Formats: sequence, C-alpha cells, structure tokens
Amino acid sequence: MQQSSSRIILLALGLLLLLSACHEQEEFSNDAQGNFDALWTIIDEHYTFFKYKNIDWDSVGNVYRAKLAPGMSAGELFDLCGDMLKELKDGHTNLISGSDVSRYWIWEQYPVNYDRRVIDEHYLNFDYRNVSGIKYQILSNNLGYMYYGSFENKIGDGNLDAILSYLASSDGLIIDVRNNGGGYLTNVETLVKRFITGKTMVGSLSHKTGPGHDDFSKPYDYYFTPDAGRVHYSKPVVVLCNRASFSAANNFVSIMKHLPGVTIVGDTTGGGCGLPFTADLPCGWSVRFSAAQIRDASGELTEFGVAPDCEVNITDADKQAGRDTILDTAMAILAAQH
Repeated sequence: MQQSSSRIILLALGLLLLLSACHEQEEFSNDAQGNFDALWTIIDEHYTFFKYKNIDWDSVGNVYRAKLAPGMSAGELFDLCGDMLKELKDGHTNLISGSDVSRYWIWEQYPVNYDRRVIDEHYLNFDYRNVSGIKYQILSNNLGYMYYGSFENKIGDGNLDAILSYLASSDGLIIDVRNNGGGYLTNVETLVKRFITGKTMVGSLSHKTGPGHDDFSKPYDYYFTPDAGRVHYSKPVVVLCNRASFSAANNFVSIMKHLPGVTIVGDTTGGGCGLPFTADLPCGWSVRFSAAQIRDASGELTEFGVAPDCEVNITDADKQAGRDTILDTAMAILAAQH
C-alpha cells in the first residue's frame, strides 16, 4: 500500500519513541560523569550510521571519557561532549545548551561554488520575482531559473502554481539549491510532485528496532504521486547543488537525480540523509542526532552526499569576471536539449 513520505517519517519517529519507552532506561546522575555517560549511551543505542561510517563508538567513548576532570565547568564539559559528537561526522548531530550549539559543518572545507551577487547582477539583472522563499525569472536565453534557498520556507500550492505558470514558456528549467541547508521534507515532496507524471518510488526509510548498532527494520519504500489539478513542468530540468546543499536539500537532489529528464550540475552535496531525533540529558541540555536512515531510489545511503552528473567548480577568476560556471554549464546542457 502506498504511503506518503510524511506518513513514513511519522511512522519511523513513532516506532523510535515506542522503542525508547519499552527499552529500560538507565538513570544517570546530573554531574559531569553522569551527563557524559547519558550522552554516550543515547548515541550508542539510537544513532544509525556507525557501521556505514566505520566508527568504533566504544573507542571514541574511552578516549573522551578519559578527559573528564573533577570540577570541570559546564562550558568545559559542553566542549568535550561537542568534540566527541564531531567524531560522528554528521551535520545532523548537535549538542544544544542555553548558550551554545555544537556542530559539524563539512562544507566549510570545500569551495563555496555560489555567489548570489554574481547571479543577481549578471544573470538576473536585479530583476526577478520572489514568493514562498523562491526567487524566479526567465533568463534572456528563454531558460527558467528558480533559486530555493531553504526548505524551511513553506511552499504554497497556489504560489507554486503561479511560479510554474510564469515559467511555462521557458525551454528548460534550472532549479538552484546551492547553499540550501535543508528544512522540511514536506516541502521536498511538494516541489518534486510537480515534476513527475505518475506514482514514483523516490526512496526508502529504515529505523532502529533495538539498542544494537545493527538493529534496523527492513527499508520501507515511499512514493510520491503528482498533484492532480496543479501546474506541472515537463520540459528538461537541471538542478544546481554544492557542498552546502544539506539535509532536505540533499534529499531533494537525490530524488531529482533519479527522475527522467533531470541533470544534476555542480559539486557533491553536503549529505545528511539521517532523520533527526532529539533527546535530553540530566542537566537539561538536548542532543539532536540521526535516528533513522533515508535511502535514495536505488537503495543507496547519501549521508556523505550526492555526486552530480556533471561536476563543475567556480574559481575566483570566474567570480571576478561575473561568471557562474555552474549556471553556465546548466544553460549549455539545456540549450543542447532544446
């Protein structure tokens, strides 16, 4: 029976909560040792990518547990715990206190491959429309361009109808999700449904079934169906991405890559295919981490990113010349298909 992505996600979270309720919870003291052990145990029992990333969590725990010191301050404990979580190499994993958030941002190590000013000035001529967090326009070569900077911005169906109706006369469409750090998967579904013609299997999801590192459910396929009565786009599409296309943006790129008539251009995405979950420590801090796995339509995990069909980078010289070589490549691909 077909299930929407949102129902699958709710099912996974519900099962995770049920598992947490049924599994006997160990009590931890509200001191440095107790909070450290609580954090380590939560991750040990519920994190999903130990095997995929070849992480020896016992060893990691031993290394950082040895750094606990009597009388260490809350800030020192926070930094120690945050450094331990960075060993997971997971942008979905954060330790959150009232004064700080630990984070692992892999895209800071890579070329930016996006400059908003270059596009606004040299491609859009500072003339574009903007609604539902989407900047859009038909370029001078009659190619449509949409920039969606965050999947946290809800897409209204009526607004999306207006956008795609406006772009309908274009010869091809470029969807730019560079520097899109993610947001709500429901917005991914809303957008993708405008580019499919029938029921489409777009991925699968598996959740933890027990505290062991290999305790997973079988993957459940999830499907999208076209929005009946809504405006669709059926001409060739190119999706632009970079290392800062993370989480929901990573999911969007992984889905679009498997659709006919779609080409992915730019750099490998930032990854993040785990479904985040939050738990609390005795001191009141919370930890957010990947507690379920989302696979693409071919059954592959994209935690470390989605490779483009055509890899392109932007140099400093390109930017100084007012050129976005990733966008230029997309336009050349669409022109060749027209």
